[in-house]
Amino acid sequence: MSCNWGTELWDQFDNLEKYTSWGIDFLERYTKFVKERAEIEMSYAKQIRNLSKKYHPKRSREDESRYTWCLAFAATLRQLNEVAVQKEELAENLNTQIVCELTRYTQELKTERKTHFQDGRRAQQHIESSWKQLESSKRRFERDCKEAERAQHISDRIDLDNKTDGEKRCSMKARQTAQQKQQAAEESRKDYVTSLNQFNQDQHQHYHTLVPVIYQRIQDMEERRIERVCEAMRSSAEAERKILPVVSRCLDAMMDAAESIQPRMDTRQVVEVYKSGFDPPGNVEFEDYSATMRRSISESSYLDNRTEGRRHSRKLWPFIRKNKLLTLLSSPRQPPPPPPTSPSPGGVDSTSQSPPPASREPITQRLNDLMSSGSRTRKQCLRNLKRGLSLKLGSSPADCSHLPPEQRRKKLQTRINNINQEIQREREQRNALLKMREVYEQSPQMGDASSVEPRLEEVKQSLQRLEEELRRNQTWLSEVDSRLSDHSTRRQSGGCGLNSQATTPGSSSLKQLDNRSPASRESPDGSYTEDHNAELHFKSRSSEFDEDFDDEEPLPSIGTCKSLYPFQGQNEGTLSMVEGELLSVVEEDKGDGWTRVRRNLEEEGYVPTSYIKVFLDSSAKGFVQSSRLV
Repeated sequence: MSCNWGTELWDQFDNLEKYTSWGIDFLERYTKFVKERAEIEMSYAKQIRNLSKKYHPKRSREDESRYTWCLAFAATLRQLNEVAVQKEELAENLNTQIVCELTRYTQELKTERKTHFQDGRRAQQHIESSWKQLESSKRRFERDCKEAERAQHISDRIDLDNKTDGEKRCSMKARQTAQQKQQAAEESRKDYVTSLNQFNQDQHQHYHTLVPVIYQRIQDMEERRIERVCEAMRSSAEAERKILPVVSRCLDAMMDAAESIQPRMDTRQVVEVYKSGFDPPGNVEFEDYSATMRRSISESSYLDNRTEGRRHSRKLWPFIRKNKLLTLLSSPRQPPPPPPTSPSPGGVDSTSQSPPPASREPITQRLNDLMSSGSRTRKQCLRNLKRGLSLKLGSSPADCSHLPPEQRRKKLQTRINNINQEIQREREQRNALLKMREVYEQSPQMGDASSVEPRLEEVKQSLQRLEEELRRNQTWLSEVDSRLSDHSTRRQSGGCGLNSQATTPGSSSLKQLDNRSPASRESPDGSYTEDHNAELHFKSRSSEFDEDFDDEEPLPSIGTCKSLYPFQGQNEGTLSMVEGELLSVVEEDKGDGWTRVRRNLEEEGYVPTSYIKVFLDSSAKGFVQSSRLV
């Protein structure tokens, strides 16, 4: 079956015009469909990304990096974020490869269609003009023929009635008129023949040359449009198929993360985290109150002393802690360390190791600000209050003697590992400096060897300090290990003896007294707890106070700063930094010489204001000042 619009649809000009217009409308509608789909994919990717960000841990917590189910959920959120990235890439490909191209092609197609149909209308007007000319010459020829026939009829009738001279003259005039009419009819006939031949030629050229060419161009244009729609649909499917392997890998990674969850390992981690190393309490001995007459006076006195000592210890603990708190709150704060005198120091003197002191305002003033401020400012006041309390009360002991034996051992082991890593880095830096000095000595034109000596001396001092700290922590760790081993040995031997010994009513009271004596409250590592219940109560209240800050949003950055000197903050609340490092400013210096900065969302602390150069954002600074006035 032939498929040529020029021969098959030679008389369907108006229908072809309607059809091609509908085809362009369809192309525009398909372009709009792809555009809306790209918007849906982009919106879905944005929502998925926000969901992943919402449930992702806001800060690095040790618990979430320890348990497999927390790690699996974090991996799932990362893979979900990768899925969002792929959806964004799909939307971008749909916009750039399909929507933009189809929009440009639609404009070109409209222009081409307009040109083809203008040519078709001109050809149609030409053939219609030729047909009108043919009709005009035909009507003129018909009129001239009728007039010539009428004149001839009149001339013949006059010739038959020819009798007088006047009638003869009229017959001659009528004959001349008939001859003129016949000549005019002959000329009209020639014009009609000429017009007819011209129209036939124009008609043949119109329907066999012009129309096929124009309609063939329109057909080619329509086929290209259909092919472009096909390519667009294929590109859309190909763009989506392109991201499927990545999405499939993300789903496989989610499955692997789910399979990596190990309940037994997580429960073992709970033991490792919370194990104290203490022995469980022994059996409560029976006290025979019916044998009160047989008790000795010394034993009764001992019981009275024990009860009085316990009552005293219960009352003494809160008062001691309260007096200590009041003393610390009223004590003056320590100034920040002065900036180094050298332009690029490698270490910090002993004064720089002091912890960042609390604010100069009293704690009561901070509490008043807390109660009179708004909700947003209240969080900042709570942070300042927590900072003041933690720094006033002082940091924990360096040997971690406040921790249970098992937790103390883990803390010291972690500290030793970190110190070993720092020692390794310092040694590598020392070796690099030695090689640089050797190169300078061999090639003086490359640099001065004496310029390396100050930095090399700083590295040596840092190494000595780290090695001394390492030996000190190793001593504490060996002490804890020895105590734990001795304690486990005593526990095993004591357990066997307890099963073999028999308890008597007289010895039960003494054993109970020994178990409840103040000496028994001494932990195996040598630390002493005056009242276990009060200590647990204080720890629970402090943990509740800390939990109020765990779910808070991080403070917004109000500017940036650049470190002018290196600073090693080894105490709680400080942040170490190197020379030339860029940090975010979270809280301005309130006159105490310390500025609160943040390295990333996980590391935040205080650094000396004289050690940095601050660049505050004007809009953020105005917002912080306005929030303080609420």
